[in-house]
Amino acid sequence: MKMLKKSLAVILFFLFCVTSVSAQSSQNQNFPGGSAQGTTEMNENIRPVQIPNVAIQITEPQTGQEVAFSVRLLLILTILTIAPSILLLVTCFLRFSIVLDFIKRALSLQQVPPTSILQGIAAFMTLFIMWPTFTKMYNNSFKPLSNGEIGIEQAYKEAEAPIREFMFQQMADDTSYIKLFMNMSQMDKPETPSDVPTYILVPSYILHELTVAFKIGVLLYIPFIIIDMVVASILMAMGMMMLPPVQISMPFKLILFVLVDGWGLLTNQLFISVIR
Repeated sequence: MKMLKKSLAVILFFLFCVTSVSAQSSQNQNFPGGSAQGTTEMNENIRPVQIPNVAIQITEPQTGQEVAFSVRLLLILTILTIAPSILLLVTCFLRFSIVLDFIKRALSLQQVPPTSILQGIAAFMTLFIMWPTFTKMYNNSFKPLSNGEIGIEQAYKEAEAPIREFMFQQMADDTSYIKLFMNMSQMDKPETPSDVPTYILVPSYILHELTVAFKIGVLLYIPFIIIDMVVASILMAMGMMMLPPVQISMPFKLILFVLVDGWGLLTNQLFISVIR
């Protein structure tokens, strides 16, 4: 009985509070006191965010010109995708990167300098060497194309000519790889460099650069191999067969490399091997 009376008292008190609040809010529009009167209408000076409508329409080609344009666009996008790899293979970057990796291994260095640093050094050295070639490509191909003086096909030929000239200059002393690919494709012996197609010149140049880079790498390995042999012989004579010779020979290699200014000599000889 007492619980029922308490429950009725709480309900009556709650109803009284709600009634008084509703009565007060009906009398005062800005309830509770001191509050600002609000509105749900948007200000006319505020414009909503305009989201553009994006539509993609795919239609069937009606003429042969539209088909040719679609195929040409696809080829251009494909070439742009593999353009960095093409530039790395048809320049002297391949030689520089391989030689720098050889010198790192010859010094018995594992983490220093990092591979990314060596690749960056090779990239900037390549840019320094290839700058005149890139300048010719810009002046003869890209600039006239952007001005509307020549078409895409003519621009491609003008951009191809300086790169072909550079590759032929590097292979002036050794054309065996060109002959190899010409024989594999069963083509006649070229009388002039212009008779060599680009699809034969590029793989020939890549194999030539690999051969030159490995030759330079072998020459770099010789003095450091001698140091390894001397250190290993001394350790065996002293009975320290359990001590790795690399840990002892690596400081001597670094000292020799620093004393002879190895980075300067290596960079100079790489430039001389490219610029004749």
